Amino acid sequence: MNSPEPPWDLYRSFLAVLREGSASGAARALGLTQPTIARHVEQLEAAIGDELFIRSPRGLLPTETATNLRPYAETLEATAAALLRAASGHGTAIRGRVRISASEVVGVEVLPPILAALRARHPALVIELSLSNAVDDLLRREADIAIRMVEPEQGALLARRIGNIPIGLHAHRDYLARAGSPASLEALTGHSLIGFDRETPEIRAMARRLALPAGLHFALRADSDVAQLAAIRAGFGIGFCQAPLARRDPALVRLLPEALTFDLPTWVVMHEDLKASPRCRAVFDALVQGLGDYLR
Repeated sequence: MNSPEPPWDLYRSFLAVLREGSASGAARALGLTQPTIARHVEQLEAAIGDELFIRSPRGLLPTETATNLRPYAETLEATAAALLRAASGHGTAIRGRVRISASEVVGVEVLPPILAALRARHPALVIELSLSNAVDDLLRREADIAIRMVEPEQGALLARRIGNIPIGLHAHRDYLARAGSPASLEALTGHSLIGFDRETPEIRAMARRLALPAGLHFALRADSDVAQLAAIRAGFGIGFCQAPLARRDPALVRLLPEALTFDLPTWVVMHEDLKASPRCRAVFDALVQGLGDYLR
């Protein structure tokens, strides 16, 4: 007789230990006890016939088997969450949970008024907002709807192009009053610049495309777009900002628009299987309308 398949809660505990690095941390994250987490890991190890973690002074270290199993467990997690969201919106009414994936700056600065108006129209909606510059996989249902700055390539997605978000250099008036306004790209070398901490291949490619002068040194580095924006607003120095966002604040000044600008193509994307869902369609249409207004 075949042994029964491990229940989902074993995989959930396994994922929590991977993320937290200890059984106690996983227990706190899931609201369970440490012995329960330990028992779940032992049961999963018995079911797969291999060790998942090694004890060390730094906590529980994942084995190669655990690392290989992680993406499959994450797919199970995403599918279970998508199932619950779908069940919460069963029927023709616009209600239930919808998970939206967006970048940090869009989620913090652009979406709140759009979502507030949407919630006022449909008070039975519950929005889950996943903020990250990484691209959530809609095919694996990590999110129901995503706002992306790259054109989607998967064929099973319903995508609407909103337009281009212009990006340019900006600084606070207080900073410019102290340091002066750069008259050219070369003059940026004498200013307090705000940029990314880690220079990824994409960032290096962008720097080459924009023909930035050599020898630029950043006075503040942060991989968070929100942190960079906060530094610009505080008068720390000069950094990149979405032009429509900066126009909302009269204290922010755009610099060298003729010499340095680039566009972020913006898309609202949803799995095509969800287009018949009233709750997902309502959110999708609201995002298309709201982001279109933002660009205008």
